[in-house]
Amino acid sequence: MLLLLLALQSTPVPSADSVSAADSIPRITLSQAISRATRFDPEYVRALGQIDDAEWGRRAAMLAFFVPSVELGLDQTRYSQSFFNPADPANPTRTLVVGRASANYEIFSLRKFTELSRTRADINSAEAGELEQRFRAALETESSYYDVLVNQELARVTGERARRARQGLGVARARVASGAAVQTDSLQLVLELTRAQVESLRQQNALRTAQLELGRRVGASGPVDAVPPASLPSGLPISLPDALRMALDQGPQYRAARANENSAEAALRAQRGDYLPVLSIGGVHQRYDTEIFPSASNVNSVTFSLTFPLWNNGQREIQVTRARVNRDVARTIREDLERVVRRDVNTSYNDYQTSAASVELASVGVTVATQNYRMQELRYRSGASTILDLLDAQVNLAQAEADLIRARYEARLALAQLEAILGRRLFTNKEAP
Repeated sequence: MLLLLLALQSTPVPSADSVSAADSIPRITLSQAISRATRFDPEYVRALGQIDDAEWGRRAAMLAFFVPSVELGLDQTRYSQSFFNPADPANPTRTLVVGRASANYEIFSLRKFTELSRTRADINSAEAGELEQRFRAALETESSYYDVLVNQELARVTGERARRARQGLGVARARVASGAAVQTDSLQLVLELTRAQVESLRQQNALRTAQLELGRRVGASGPVDAVPPASLPSGLPISLPDALRMALDQGPQYRAARANENSAEAALRAQRGDYLPVLSIGGVHQRYDTEIFPSASNVNSVTFSLTFPLWNNGQREIQVTRARVNRDVARTIREDLERVVRRDVNTSYNDYQTSAASVELASVGVTVATQNYRMQELRYRSGASTILDLLDAQVNLAQAEADLIRARYEARLALAQLEAILGRRLFTNKEAP
C-alpha cells in the first residue's frame, strides 16, 4: 500500500504550459486568426470568384450598348477541279482563300436593358454572399479559437485537481501513519488522484485536437495555440430592437436573400424581353484570292435586320416559366428569412445576456467552492471531518471552475453569432491588452 501511494505521489501530471513549451507551438491572436482564415476557407474563395464573374457580366452588358460583336475568319478551300474564282472570274482556280471580318450591333433590343439590370443585381447578390461567407468563416474561426482557450483552461483545472488530490493524499498518508485515520482514507484519495490524472490526459488530447483544428483554419501545417483575449463588458452596446432593425437592414443573410430575389426578378424581365422585336445592323468585309492573306478582290456589305420571334417550339415559354419559378422561390426564401432573422437575433441576444449573467454567478460559485475546500481541508487535517467531505469539496471546486470557463466562452460564442447575423463588430477590440 505504501509503495502504491509513493508511486502515485511521484507520478508527474502533464500541464498545458509544459506541452506547449515542449512542442514550441506558435501562438496567434483572434484578429490574426480571422484575417488568415478567410484566405484558406474554400467557400469564401468561391464567393470572391462569384464577384469577379458578376463584374465581368456587368462589363459585358455595358459594352453591348457601345461595342458591336466582331468576328474575324480565314478559310482556305481546295477543290478537286477548277472552280469559279471570285477574285478573277475569267480564270477558274482549284484553290480559294476567303478572309472576312464581320460586325453586328443591336440598335434596339429590350434584352440589353434587362441584362444590364440583371447584372447589377448579380453583383449585389455576389457582394452580399461574400459578406455573409466572410462572417460565417469568422464565426467558425472564433468557435475553433475559443475551443482552444476552453481546453487550455480546462487542462489547467484538471491539473489543479490532480495537485489538490496529491496534496490531500500526502495528508491522508500522514494521518494513517499516525493512526488518526484508517487506510480507506488513503484509498479514497488514491481513487480521486487516479481519476484526476486520467481526466488530465484526456484534456491534453482534447487541447491538442483543438489546436490542430485551429491550425487547419488558419492554414498552418501543425497545431496553433490561441492568445487569451481581453475581457468583455457584461452589456451589449445596442438594444434588442436596434439589433433586429440592423439585421433586417444590413445583415449578411438578409442582404443576400434580398439581392438573390432582385437578381431572379431581373432574370425574369430578361426572359420576357425575347417577346419583343430586335433591330440590328451588321457589316461584312470579305477578301478573295488564291493565296493566304487574300487581297485580289474585296466585297463589303451592310445589312439592316428586324427580327420578331413568334414561336420557337415553346423554348422561350419554358425559359420564362423557369425564371418565374426561380423568382417566386427567391421571394419565399427572403420572406422566410425575415422570420428566421428575428428568431436568431432574439436567441443570440438573449444567449449573450444569459451567458454574461451566468459568468457572474459562476464566479460566485468558484469563490464559494474555494472557501469550502479550504475549510474542509483544515477540518480534515484536524480530524473534524471525514475524507468524503474533503473529496466532495475537491470535486465541487473543480466542477465550479469548469462551469465558469464554459460560461465565459459561451458568452463570447453567443456574441460572435450575433455579430455574424448583424454583419458588424459590436466590440472593436477583443484582444488582450
